[in-house]
Amino acid sequence: SSPKQIPGTQWNNICKGGGNCRSFFATKTDGTMWSWGYNTFGQLGHRDTITRSSPKQVPGTNWNIMASSTYHSMHIKTDGTLWGIGYNDTSFGSPLGVNDHVSRSSPIQIPGTQWSDVTVNQQGQTYATKTDGTLWSWGQNGNGGLGHNNEIRYSSPVQIPGTQWDSLGSGYRSGSCTKTDGTLW
Repeated sequence: SSPKQIPGTQWNNICKGGGNCRSFFATKTDGTMWSWGYNTFGQLGHRDTITRSSPKQVPGTNWNIMASSTYHSMHIKTDGTLWGIGYNDTSFGSPLGVNDHVSRSSPIQIPGTQWSDVTVNQQGQTYATKTDGTLWSWGQNGNGGLGHNNEIRYSSPVQIPGTQWDSLGSGYRSGSCTKTDGTLW
């Protein structure tokens, strides 16, 4: 019921979690990423399904932005590449965005570059923006939650019309985004 320090120093950034998130990620100032918590689907990125009670380093460096749900996580490196880890089954809409239905226990790169922000939610939906102001989404699409005016599941990123998309957020079965003109969608 009171704060307890996580071992180590030089922590830099903490993951944005989607509701009911039980997997945690944090980066250090040297660009390393560390994860701990629930790992039934390999979403911690350690090439196994062992749940961990303390941080363990994920392979690679230059990690920057992180988003996590109970089943999968997405990460952007400082070079603008986007990476996914975890559950990727068709029943969940293939939220990793690599155009297949194979779950991953180590990071896999999503096609494209210049990714600038990412968020995920508990229903297997992923939303991401690029530096050119475009907005992309993929995964489970029940009730049209991906914003493509349909209920088709997408296993790779699909652009949502418009530009100047900026800040991202996600709910249980939906996403939201602001534009650079201050409007909220």
